[in-house]
Amino acid sequence: MSLIASSHFRIVVGLGKSGMSLVRFLARQGVAFAVADTRENPPELATLRRDFPQVEVRCGELDVEFLCRADELYVSPGLALATPALQQAAARGVQLSGDIDLFARHAKAPIVAISGSNAKSTVTTLVGEMAVAAGKRVAVGGNLGEPALDLLADDIELYVLELSSFQLETTHQLNAEVATVLNVSEDHMDRYSGLPAYHLAKHRIFRGARKVVFNRQDALSRPLMGEGLPCWTFGLNIPDFKAFGLREENGQKYLAYEFQNLMPVSDLKVRGAHNQANALAALALGHAVGLPFETMLTSLRAFSGLPHRCQWLRERDGVAWYDDSKATNVGAAIAAVEGLGADIDGKLVLVAGGDGKGADFSSLRAPVDRYCRAVVLLGRDAPQVAAALGNGVPQVNAGSIEEVVQRCAELAQPGDAVLLSPACASLDMFKNYEERGRLFAQAVEGLS
Repeated sequence: MSLIASSHFRIVVGLGKSGMSLVRFLARQGVAFAVADTRENPPELATLRRDFPQVEVRCGELDVEFLCRADELYVSPGLALATPALQQAAARGVQLSGDIDLFARHAKAPIVAISGSNAKSTVTTLVGEMAVAAGKRVAVGGNLGEPALDLLADDIELYVLELSSFQLETTHQLNAEVATVLNVSEDHMDRYSGLPAYHLAKHRIFRGARKVVFNRQDALSRPLMGEGLPCWTFGLNIPDFKAFGLREENGQKYLAYEFQNLMPVSDLKVRGAHNQANALAALALGHAVGLPFETMLTSLRAFSGLPHRCQWLRERDGVAWYDDSKATNVGAAIAAVEGLGADIDGKLVLVAGGDGKGADFSSLRAPVDRYCRAVVLLGRDAPQVAAALGNGVPQVNAGSIEEVVQRCAELAQPGDAVLLSPACASLDMFKNYEERGRLFAQAVEGLS
């Protein structure tokens, strides 16, 4: 028996990846629904017409009267809830929801829910790999990989979901077994009125959570609700009760839980303080859902990082090259500069710039002054980045990714590292951050 009354009518608003997963799910449930998209030719239109020719679809400007035929609108994460047609429909009693809300109503296994401005893909992947190592039937997805609704299956024992603030805006009650916001820094300021609105969207992840994990070194990650819930923390300082952190013994740093050393930091294949924080966050989440330390530590030792996330590319003439193209906001770039900068003998040559999404780059100045030899700037908002960084380190402008790599090769000295960590989105010049990273890697590989 479906949990949705079949007499009700739904409209899927937005026909991208998550919209298509909604279409498949609603069709399986036998629910009456239609589809709308603000674009004339949305990405999944051909698939919809081929697989579900009976479904009504309307493309172009949203029609409020059409939207008001529905009891519930499932809104794509890519469409702001502030869109006037959506607000008018809501004012007339139509419920605004999303795919994660629907997933939460139907999931029969515990959910590990992970959000944060940065590192959520790495931590999500790590927790998934830890669960597999522990012998669990696990499904990993959400904002990363497969849409959540495509993961639903009766034999799954654990769901591990990466969730964006956009997905959480339409999530009313997630009821996760354990939820975390890893960190909060300015991002998507072109969509939110300011940091407080973005912060509130992130914290919807804690609604109905049974357990919580937070970053004790980031006050904005501490839950706004859930007093009295079982809680664990992580951070790069010394841990105490119900805490994961770093301990030092005989000059060796260890990942630790409470007063017990778990493994030497040197056993990690991924470099930098930010990756140590990711490992500690994953341990905290895994521990909260009962995964054994032994298998979690085995997973950490094997993990070599995700593409475009501070990924080592090559060493040339004593200089290491790293692709951190996924750093599409200022907080991510700061984490990479501080994490890698403190972990190498020399200095960094930083590659930054692109589509700044309305961000304030001023907080990048201090870590750049401390750890960088030079900054090579690329893309539309390069002048804003340059102005925010001031005159602390030399700046060079480049017109293409190939020119970026040439300038970096000229500037870097033995013992240095070149770091593509742009603090900006890529859409001014590239299809996505993956293409930016791939072209950077190709140009680096092409250096003689």
